[in-house]
Amino acid sequence: MDKNIILDNIRTKLGIDSLNALQKQTLEAPKGNIILISATGSGKTLAFATRMLSKIKKAHEKVQCVVIAPSRELVTQIAGVVRPIATGFKTVALYGGHNMLDEKNSLTPCPDITLATPGRLLDHLQRGNITIHNPSTLVLDEYDKSLELGFEGEMKRIVSRIGAPESIILTSATKLDQLPPYLGLTKYELIEAVDTANPRSRMDVIHVDSFQPDKLDTLTDLLRTFSPASRTIVFVNHRESAERVYKRLKEENIDAALYHGALDQNQRGNAIELLANGSVPVLVATDLASRGLDIEQVDHVVHYHLPINEQTWTHRNGRTARVDAEGEIYVITSDNDNVPPYITWDREYQPPHTPQAPMQSSFSTLYIDAGKKEKISRGDIVGFLIAHSGLNAGEIGRISLNDHNALVAVPRTKVTDILNAIKSQKLKGKKIRISPLKP
Repeated sequence: MDKNIILDNIRTKLGIDSLNALQKQTLEAPKGNIILISATGSGKTLAFATRMLSKIKKAHEKVQCVVIAPSRELVTQIAGVVRPIATGFKTVALYGGHNMLDEKNSLTPCPDITLATPGRLLDHLQRGNITIHNPSTLVLDEYDKSLELGFEGEMKRIVSRIGAPESIILTSATKLDQLPPYLGLTKYELIEAVDTANPRSRMDVIHVDSFQPDKLDTLTDLLRTFSPASRTIVFVNHRESAERVYKRLKEENIDAALYHGALDQNQRGNAIELLANGSVPVLVATDLASRGLDIEQVDHVVHYHLPINEQTWTHRNGRTARVDAEGEIYVITSDNDNVPPYITWDREYQPPHTPQAPMQSSFSTLYIDAGKKEKISRGDIVGFLIAHSGLNAGEIGRISLNDHNALVAVPRTKVTDILNAIKSQKLKGKKIRISPLKP
């Protein structure tokens, strides 16, 4: 794919005027194989996407590029970068929790670019739904995270099935002690951008002392000092803790969503969207959310529990202060905590006690029981709401369009009126269920 076309698409489709230093270095690297060590928020997805597309040949119903990432959320985010700039080439995203039949159908005709989680791609290969032979580029994104999640076996089996890629791009947020032997990487370009991408200078790290071993009172006091229009992620170390903190916040009338590994893919995706579209100001999450999520403008990260190691500390904090933004990091400790030396802060803060003060955003989310597979577009949803609900275009917030559903943010105070106004209306000639999405 011509580099000038790629760069023009990046400008017009993604709104990015120019590549940063990391992306330029990756695009122009002389060697075919690349190991990219890049901190969160440095633009590595666009870096490897631009490089990958520059090597792709004319579309001819053969998988030319394969990107393997450790989570559904990361795959969908990569797709959001690749699809707009890969004009003329078919791109598919394959991941757990996605309708298997829809995915199988999407593989005919054969895609040029396949983005997938390890388990789902291996499943399609074993079923014979897709054949991959000597692709031009293989990308293993967030390879260190894939190791943590136990995907080494799946990736090894995938590589043994797809033949020898012309080039390999391996990305990691941290330096690797050992390269995967099954890749046979002996000659490669090492591109390291950890220090230059470090956003610590844009972070204000704040210590909050909890006078009780159970930090819930301190947490609720702290959250009430934030604007309901802001976005906050509260990190805990265990699923059970996430459930307990979430329950307490609901009791305190603080709108929140919940994110952990025991929830299914749709529940986790909905939780992220509720935070991203402004329907809830707080996400309570385990470290499953510490990497691979690209939520714009997260204002605060709160360590309710101290991270288990320095890498986790770094990745949690990387949810905020992304690109050129600033962010606040709050570390809540009690007498029971042993603070490791890698955790340092810039100042102390003690939030005032504000009992029962609600924290609610100005938006709510409507769930629409139809999506891309039903030929529904964002424009269809906007037109429908303007025509039948009394909303104007400026009142309609972010729309997330999925295969068989859509989520749209609307003013919280108008939800009941909207639902009453549209209950007898049809969307594109079809009667479709529309209901409030609860966290």
